Amino acid sequence: MSARGVGSRSSRAASIRHELGHPVVDADGHWIETAPVLKAFFLDFVKDLGGADLAARFEAAGGLDYDDTVLRPWSALSEADRRKTWATRPPWWTLPAANTLDRATAHLPRLLYERLDDFGIDFAVLYPSRTLTTPAIREAELRQIACRALNVYHHELYGGYTDRMTPVALVPTHTPDEAIAELEHAVGELGMKAIMINGLVHRPIGASAAGSGGAASPGRDVPNWGSGSGERIDALGLDSEYDYDPFWRRCVELRVAPASHTPGMGWGSRRSVSSYVSNHIGSFGASMEAFCRSIFLGGVTRRFPELSFGLLEGGVGWACELYAGLVSHWEKRSAEAIHHLDPARIDTDELLDLFTRYGDERMQRDGAAIAESFRRLEPEPPELDEYKACAIEKKQDLHDLFVPRFYFGCEADDGTVAFAFDERVNPMGARLRAMFSSDMGHWDVPDMTGILEEAYELVEKGLLDEAAFREFVCVNPVRFYTSVNPDFFAGTRVEAEAKRIVAEESA
Repeated sequence: MSARGVGSRSSRAASIRHELGHPVVDADGHWIETAPVLKAFFLDFVKDLGGADLAARFEAAGGLDYDDTVLRPWSALSEADRRKTWATRPPWWTLPAANTLDRATAHLPRLLYERLDDFGIDFAVLYPSRTLTTPAIREAELRQIACRALNVYHHELYGGYTDRMTPVALVPTHTPDEAIAELEHAVGELGMKAIMINGLVHRPIGASAAGSGGAASPGRDVPNWGSGSGERIDALGLDSEYDYDPFWRRCVELRVAPASHTPGMGWGSRRSVSSYVSNHIGSFGASMEAFCRSIFLGGVTRRFPELSFGLLEGGVGWACELYAGLVSHWEKRSAEAIHHLDPARIDTDELLDLFTRYGDERMQRDGAAIAESFRRLEPEPPELDEYKACAIEKKQDLHDLFVPRFYFGCEADDGTVAFAFDERVNPMGARLRAMFSSDMGHWDVPDMTGILEEAYELVEKGLLDEAAFREFVCVNPVRFYTSVNPDFFAGTRVEAEAKRIVAEESA
């Protein structure tokens, strides 16, 4: 194939970028791992770190190759075995193919660097594809070494293009200690400035935690509510297994804003054994909502007001609903309002009088039992204020602890971006911080040169005005990455505009 036209700057996206008059920052693009090259580097890295025996263990486990560790094992199962074990259908045919130039672009940093102007993108923060779930590997030693090897590899691979792009460091979070260790290595030693954390950790509960493999059925002493065995989702905030405050504190000290890109497939209602489409739709939104809700109600944004959180590829529609729900629940279930629902406040005499006057024959006949049922109060809850960790004193606190602290990655074809900027609907006139995320390198981007063009349809269709579009593609990505590191864009094409935005935020 001829390379003529590569980096030509003649695309409509390039024209749109020129007319905008401000930079476009991609908060979430993707590289595609080149398996043979990565495997060779990885095995050498593991041998240097732990010797040939450790490298052999990795090879026996399938290494890091997605096809070998996920797709081929699933495909080898019979239909009966898939249903017997309920083997969730994994993603398939998820990378560019017919568009060979785009496929190569996601593999080759120099080619991506040359084409960014064609995409109308000034700077891109890049995330993994086939190794996206590496921080979720269940075996601790394999997980930690794999993340470290990938961070070293991608730091070297993208090191020559820092004025236009930066790779994220993969930070496993099964424990705060392992998270801090990799954070200090990736940021403190390698000098990486963007991180991707595992926002959801699957932990055993009930019978599984006791070592029975989850086969036991709940007894009569277990409430008939939720799961009694199996796995639970630990979203690192509310009800977490560990205190993650030391990790959040280290993020602040090392000046990195944590972003979660954890998939939401394979748990909950997204476990189809036959349909990736069924599993994929809304999956990142489900994952991001769980993480965001846990971080907020766990009081993390109260204790670390300088820290921002990125929630990627899930859009922002769910965030509008979550924010509104947090406000409306607080209005009716705050530490003060909750007393209105105290069963002890029922006037049983008045209630029974009304049952007698308005109840049917059955209600009147069972009056004594009804009276007793209302006098038999619910058990006293262990805590009345479920917003206690947030230390909410007034309604505005909900806005201040949510809106400037969470940033929502939205793809170019996502019309619900408009919800984020609708001050008429969002409580307290909030503008949620949606940020442009290309997702280039994946199946839902058929042509990389069309990403910005598709995003700009939000303006052409009247869903966003030019000011809101600037917030979406420039201001909010800059806000997120500079929230704890004002120098994030130093030495990049975006440096001057980033300085202006940081100055405006500080004023």
